[in-house]
Amino acid sequence: MNATRDEADLPARVAQRLARLVGPSESCLLAVSGGPDSLALLDLVHRTTPLHGRRLAVGHVDHGISPGSAAVAREVARAAVARGLTFHIRALGLPAGSSETVARRARRSALRQLLAESGADMIVLAHHADDQAETVLLRLLHGSGPAGLAAMAPRRGIWVRPLLGVRRAELAAYLATRGLSAWHDPANIDPRHLRSWLREAVLPVVAERLPTVMERLVRSADLAALARAGWQQALGQLDGLDVTRESNGISVAAPVLQGYRSPLRHAVLAALGRRVGVLLGAGRLRAVDRLLRGVAGSGRITIARSWEAELSFGRLAFVEAQPDVDPSPQLLVVGATLTIGRATFRVRAASAVEPTRAGWAADLTPGAYVVRAWRPGDRITPLGGRGSRAVAVLLREAAVPPSARRGRLVVVSEQDATVVWVPGICRSVAAIPPEGTEAWHVECAVS
Repeated sequence: MNATRDEADLPARVAQRLARLVGPSESCLLAVSGGPDSLALLDLVHRTTPLHGRRLAVGHVDHGISPGSAAVAREVARAAVARGLTFHIRALGLPAGSSETVARRARRSALRQLLAESGADMIVLAHHADDQAETVLLRLLHGSGPAGLAAMAPRRGIWVRPLLGVRRAELAAYLATRGLSAWHDPANIDPRHLRSWLREAVLPVVAERLPTVMERLVRSADLAALARAGWQQALGQLDGLDVTRESNGISVAAPVLQGYRSPLRHAVLAALGRRVGVLLGAGRLRAVDRLLRGVAGSGRITIARSWEAELSFGRLAFVEAQPDVDPSPQLLVVGATLTIGRATFRVRAASAVEPTRAGWAADLTPGAYVVRAWRPGDRITPLGGRGSRAVAVLLREAAVPPSARRGRLVVVSEQDATVVWVPGICRSVAAIPPEGTEAWHVECAVS
């Protein structure tokens, strides 16, 4: 952490860091609690606007836990307005005694709402080097694996942290130099909170024997982050693994994964999970192992609140679970665009051409057609085939994973409910217009 001392002064360092983390066209919502760290963030980033050039707004979340929280909100509003910045606020009204976890989740949700309200692109947080060191220690005490010890990233999704290389004392000294006073949250020194206890009671004692303990903890985070990034790069270089981004997740070749010894397999699985934002601890890794060892060669398990691991057709996929919602049937209309779930249908008048069995476009005899979700009893008479086939069988033969079958759509005749087309899978012999005659040309695209 001391390596930054020989760079430019603190404002210039923060401006340079912000410019590296946030694109020139991206605007920032500064999350300002009113405490010393966030007030320093506000002043530093605002003062250096000519250097970084990013558009700024201020967001404040009033938890309502502290009796004086409304007064703090007013002070933050004044600080924003005095700097010519727009101010956005959410009052949560959390009960006294709310846990750190409850408050953090509520704050994150409120900040996302403020981001949308402000029209900004990124949320800039005031986490600094001491916060990073404390986070590493907390995660170590909770039994986190190597990837978890990477702690907070400078940028992850919409969250940006330009102060991770700055010590808490340096920010306090900056506020004193600027003559700025800040609100001090009593929760930050309340020993009932584990982080506060570590900050106030444990780390000062350790620092008496190891004066560089904070730097050492941050170094551990940096090394863990490098290792995590290395595994992300390795995913694309492991022979035969065939990492593929799916519309609702990510998949790999299961036989290759099954051939790895468990340490390598677990490292790859954890890296795959991180790609889609799913943390796989020891218990979840064992569950995926059991899935891979299953005699059926297929199956699906829940690995997180909204994610599943699915083994099918020789591939293991981590997919976002989709609710079992049956969309309302909708009519196709010439000249109109129809969107159902991830599928978009476009219909135009055209001259019919020779039909093909598979594909994402089809010519239909002009008439009335409905798009709806396929149903277990659906059957179709395939073009060029003999007799009717179950749509479920065709989906399975096309190696459509079970999770992706839930939302597949079919086009049926409104008059007699005949399935005339399963987009991307099979065209029926029904409703085929003679070549060169007037037809409805229907195209289906899936995002």
